[in-house]
Amino acid sequence: MQALVVPRRPCAAAIGRPALGGGRHTARWAVRVCASGRIANKELLEVAQRAAQAGAKVVMEAVDKPRTIEFKGATDLVTDTDRASEDAVLAAIQQAFPNHAVLGEEGGVSGDTSSEYLWCVDPLDGTTNFAHGYPSFAVCVAVLRHTTPVASTVIEFGGGPGSWVTRTYTASRNGGAFCNGKPIQVSKTHNLTKSLLVTGFGYEHDECWAANMKLFQHFTDVTQGVRRLGSAAVDMCHVASGMAEAYWEYRLKPWDMAAGVLIVEEAGGSVTTMDGRAFSVFDRSVLVSNGFLHEKLLEKTEHATSHLVAEGIDLSQWFIPKGYRVHAGAQLE
Repeated sequence: MQALVVPRRPCAAAIGRPALGGGRHTARWAVRVCASGRIANKELLEVAQRAAQAGAKVVMEAVDKPRTIEFKGATDLVTDTDRASEDAVLAAIQQAFPNHAVLGEEGGVSGDTSSEYLWCVDPLDGTTNFAHGYPSFAVCVAVLRHTTPVASTVIEFGGGPGSWVTRTYTASRNGGAFCNGKPIQVSKTHNLTKSLLVTGFGYEHDECWAANMKLFQHFTDVTQGVRRLGSAAVDMCHVASGMAEAYWEYRLKPWDMAAGVLIVEEAGGSVTTMDGRAFSVFDRSVLVSNGFLHEKLLEKTEHATSHLVAEGIDLSQWFIPKGYRVHAGAQLE
């Protein structure tokens, strides 16, 4: 399935400018809105970038220092930096859009869930990598209008201890995808034997994990390799920038996927579920590719996923915040 493209609608002029007030000069950011009352994607992207940068600053300050590590599960880590980064990200979002809903990995749901906008925040995607000083990990911020991502930012950390560097990926619906301000595109590879793929594995070694192990083995045999980096958002950004041809994974959460899938689509790639259905960030599987290889990949992932469903494995939509209005199957631009 090729990335959906829908025509833009004209927006009205700006309704205000940043105003400073108080001893700490806290900015109140006015926004541009379309004639229908919707917020312009450009304005949403500016806030997504600002919020991600705030989180990335927290991460960069902590990256080579001792960390306080806790466990959400046997191997699912969370650090004090995850929480501090999310606090910084949420502060930037709430300053600009206090009436929007937010879904954060650490803090859960906040804000007004009757809003048509939902911010999905992963303050440190790849916490295990971060905890070990191993690249890559990222700060991810995206905003949905109903089920449709309309603006996103992923700040990837690469390098290593003492030499960390970042790359900033951004996208807005119908506005293109960029890395450090330069346009990016998916690769033009049409042949699986010439492709490099990426996947991920959940913390639970369950039926989905076992099915993906078989997919990993198959695609390792028929491609130039399959990588497992440990950050879904980074994996998708690597597909968007042409470094890899495809990425797939089961049982991710909205904050894992929302930022990356928009960047892939805007870079010219394709996004579906692993059984070939139209994708929503509330789904429980994702397949992203350069588009040229999508049907070939689906020949294997669709069979594996259909078998899981037939065996009674729940791959239905994940948690949707109570009161949040979801209009499935429609591009709402």
